Amino acid sequence: MNEGYQASLKSSETEDWLDLHVIRPFCYYCALAFNKFDVHPNTVTIWSMIIGAASAGFFACGSFYYNGTWGLLMNIIAILLLMVADILDCTDGQLARLSGKKSRLGRILDGVAGFAWFTPIYVLLVYRFYLHHDIEFSWLGIENTPENTIIATSVVFILGLISGIVGLAGQQRMADYYIQIHLFFLKGEKGAELDNSVRQQELYDQMTPQTHSFVERYFQKSYIEYTKKQEGITPQFQRLMQKLRDRFGGIEYVPESIRKEFHDASLPVIFWNGLLTFNFRSFWLFLFCLLDIPAMNFLWEIVVMGLLAYYVNHRHESFCKRIADGLD
Repeated sequence: MNEGYQASLKSSETEDWLDLHVIRPFCYYCALAFNKFDVHPNTVTIWSMIIGAASAGFFACGSFYYNGTWGLLMNIIAILLLMVADILDCTDGQLARLSGKKSRLGRILDGVAGFAWFTPIYVLLVYRFYLHHDIEFSWLGIENTPENTIIATSVVFILGLISGIVGLAGQQRMADYYIQIHLFFLKGEKGAELDNSVRQQELYDQMTPQTHSFVERYFQKSYIEYTKKQEGITPQFQRLMQKLRDRFGGIEYVPESIRKEFHDASLPVIFWNGLLTFNFRSFWLFLFCLLDIPAMNFLWEIVVMGLLAYYVNHRHESFCKRIADGLD
């Protein structure tokens, strides 16, 4: 399996221990099976989105404290469904690399998958809090009245919005970008999926109703905004790339010493960046749901994951600035 398995990965450097030694090997065999039956990677991605979104209905149920064994079972089913969705989401990329069926739409769909899972999950976690909040009210000494329930649920809804938009969406968008940047300097343009908004806008401008469906044009338009946000939080990296383009003309002409300097600075950041992706993030979601305090997941996303994202961004921008300054 080793040679084929390695070929199905973006890079072992960008995978955490659990992915590299457990999840990715299993996904490799799934990819082989899908490839044998000529299943397209985009189909696997769509299955992932549907299954992940379906888990929301089970996450909406109170766990053992409120609903006993039945509630615990519903939450375990939710966890298993979301894990299956993640496995399929990992499989689609490995399948694309094994089969050669890579596409721009596939890259965009892969980025959308996580949002398709967590948007309904977060909405129904707010609803779950509306139904089940005795633990939180007892902690805060709040009387369980209809009025207090509405007020508290409104606060949790706002926390969920911040957690989902600024936390989950922003952090995972940044994490994905840093992975692609690392691959870009490690393997070059062909070994990464490092997109930029200018190029994506050019591609969109070439799309017409006659040549591309409404769905393809909609996703492409959304992807332009996605890449703009990635570029917006990485000004020092954008400055470095502009300096490298101006001086050397392209990444393939950048001296090995500069590429090595970037790689050596990026590699330890990639470890912390990995904590912003699914495995570490979902562990806390599962724990808080099983403990029947899912609203705590929103606070965790905002505070703890927010501080981690700030650290990753600050450290990455700092070494990009140092390398760019050295080119003056």
